[in-house]
Amino acid sequence: MSKLWGGRFTKKTDQLVEEYTASIMFDKELAEEDVQGSLAHVTMLGKCGILPEDDVEKIKDGLHKVLQMIRRGALEFTIGDEDIHMNIEKALMDEVGPVGGKLHTGRSRNDQVATDMHLYLRKRAVEVVALLAKLQEALLTQAKAHPDTIIPGYTHLQRAQPILFAHHLMAYVSMFQRDIERMQDSYKRIDVLPLGAGALAGTTFAIDRHFVAQELGFTRVYENSLDAVSDRDFIVEFLSNASLTMMHLSRLCEEFVLWSSTEFAFVELDDAFCTGSSIMPQKKNPDVAELVRGKTGRVYGNLFGLLTVLKALPLAYNKDMQEDKEGMFDTVRTLQGALQLFAPMVATMKVNKERMRQAVNQDFSNATDIADFLVGKGMPFRQAHEVIGKIVLYCIQNKKYLLDLTIEEFGGFSKLFDPRIYEVLQPEHVVNARNVYGGTAANQVAEAIGRADKQLAETTAWIDQYAAKNK
Repeated sequence: MSKLWGGRFTKKTDQLVEEYTASIMFDKELAEEDVQGSLAHVTMLGKCGILPEDDVEKIKDGLHKVLQMIRRGALEFTIGDEDIHMNIEKALMDEVGPVGGKLHTGRSRNDQVATDMHLYLRKRAVEVVALLAKLQEALLTQAKAHPDTIIPGYTHLQRAQPILFAHHLMAYVSMFQRDIERMQDSYKRIDVLPLGAGALAGTTFAIDRHFVAQELGFTRVYENSLDAVSDRDFIVEFLSNASLTMMHLSRLCEEFVLWSSTEFAFVELDDAFCTGSSIMPQKKNPDVAELVRGKTGRVYGNLFGLLTVLKALPLAYNKDMQEDKEGMFDTVRTLQGALQLFAPMVATMKVNKERMRQAVNQDFSNATDIADFLVGKGMPFRQAHEVIGKIVLYCIQNKKYLLDLTIEEFGGFSKLFDPRIYEVLQPEHVVNARNVYGGTAANQVAEAIGRADKQLAETTAWIDQYAAKNK
């Protein structure tokens, strides 16, 4: 098939130019979306009387055959046909003859490709939300299984205060909840139809854009034709949301790498999510966690790459915008791949409760509670802080922990101490003393889990609603 735009030209395109400018190597991923958009478009052309009904039916029948070829992997894509739109149009004309050329009436590849990407990302956004929900479910299951497991809480990677292990996991449930809400919110801007904008100015044909939107399940259509073909904000927003999610995954990966080391030994990742060494037979490496941590960088790169492409583009469409797709596809694959692995990795993780307790017993993370004890006796906090600092120094110098001190040793630092200090210093008391909304006390964590269960049910309902819409 000759180039769609070949009439203006007197020379064939240089082979190197064809290879350099062709996008079919990657935009073939939009094949089903391209057919989906074309089916709605040609149906509208028939409804509006722009094409005869016989032509519409022939084209629709041909498009369904092309769709089946795509799903069977039987459609051969060629660089000579440049992109997914021209490859499918050629396949259509091979099926139905010259009448297939009428399909492009009232549209441009500019609004066509934008429509394809809206359809593609709309479905992917729902899939990502579903995967995030599965990860939340795995984290919640682990949290519920460890209602009284205590772990050192850290700041600066130094032991700070004891907390419930479930409380630590729930922090990530909260992070992923924000990721879900961001993805759900961005869905609103993905769920807008650009088709009908033409190349940039609309079309002279009396089309019905709102009918096409209804056929494709879009809530709205673009208000401005220039904006419709040049807007890539919805992709940037998706890449930004994906970057935040990958950052959260990367932080959890770092925890798993640390916790599964011999030095921590807080958790053991299942063999199915680890690898070994070709030279050191004793090794069990947390490769999945490390690789997710590493792949976070490529998702960041895709975001900054597209921002850079778009930063100085005049309206409307420019060939630069062909660079919007590869990073988008790569980010979808990277993010979905990470999330698919993460839920079962969390679900199968073994928790070393005894080692966590041992770590809590052999540190000074309960020191703040001694200060609070003295404050309760009337001592100003700054003075109490200094007293406890001296007690900790004394313990270090004498190779003791706070619970090892006698009441006489405590009394040497302040006469306000009494035997109740031993109860105050118990890890369970330290944890449950933080009985404020969002705190680590057992009842607060249980309430947080209950709230998260409710949010998860709401997310599941959202997924069901939009998954059905995007079939």
